[in-house]
Amino acid sequence: MTHALNIVWNPAEGIDLGFFIIRYYSLMFVIAFGLGWYIMKHIFEREGESIEKLDSLFIWTVLATLIGARLGHVFFYDWEYYRNHLLEIILPFRFSPSFEFTGYQGLASHGAAISIIIAMYFYSKNVLKKPQMWILDRVVIPVASGAIFVRLGNFFNSEIIGHETTSPFGIKFIRDHFSPMDAVNATQIANPKDAYKAIATDPKFASLLEQVPAKHPTQLYEAFCYIFVFAILFFLYWKTEKRNKTGYIFGMFLVLLFSVRFVVESVKESQGGFESALGLFSTGQWLSIPFILIGLYFIFTAEKPLKV
Repeated sequence: MTHALNIVWNPAEGIDLGFFIIRYYSLMFVIAFGLGWYIMKHIFEREGESIEKLDSLFIWTVLATLIGARLGHVFFYDWEYYRNHLLEIILPFRFSPSFEFTGYQGLASHGAAISIIIAMYFYSKNVLKKPQMWILDRVVIPVASGAIFVRLGNFFNSEIIGHETTSPFGIKFIRDHFSPMDAVNATQIANPKDAYKAIATDPKFASLLEQVPAKHPTQLYEAFCYIFVFAILFFLYWKTEKRNKTGYIFGMFLVLLFSVRFVVESVKESQGGFESALGLFSTGQWLSIPFILIGLYFIFTAEKPLKV
């Protein structure tokens, strides 16, 4: 019988500069978008496209990702709450039971995917002056690389974790098990940061640490698999003629990325949504199925060379 290695995960919030903390989650997003810009720059140079158009693409993609991911979470996973708190959809605050700054805590990748596809339609029509599938076949390469860092950001935030496990991969997510208030009350240490640290490292609070179950680090599972998704798409574009088949790389992206999502969801804790009504699969799995089917359609119909 295998046992978890009892790795305790209690990361700092970010890089403390003294006057400002660069949160790791935000840093991962910056890296994702920065690397995406760099990859698309080389693609545009290869295709003879103006770098000025790349700047517009960067803005369109960033806005589409953030807005789509936010709305995806609201409508796919937590509509029962937000239907009665409409202002909280667009504002990073909670108004009841008391006013509180929360940030934008909910982001859904399925919503981001839909939003990016829509945004690329308007970008291709108004800025690029090329067919929508031309940009979709190319932009999914940096999107796949970005997905790696987004999941690493989730790992630093101790969110979107898996079921309890006794496998060697299990990790004790202290911040998932104890809320800041719980940590403070349990340790009688006023500062939540210090309370979490005490639970993780102080033998005096070993009994509290024992209460934290080891769970699947599903964020790392996804991030690892997305490395291969990115590598396959990168290879198809740079080393094969598949880039000349309209929709092929886009279809591969949908099939590969959302197949990974579908599989990892099987060991992931419920994120809510409509899964209780439909049963059998989780909300994330149900949402992944249409993307996989659409991807297969594009792969099997991508026969004719791209005409521009």
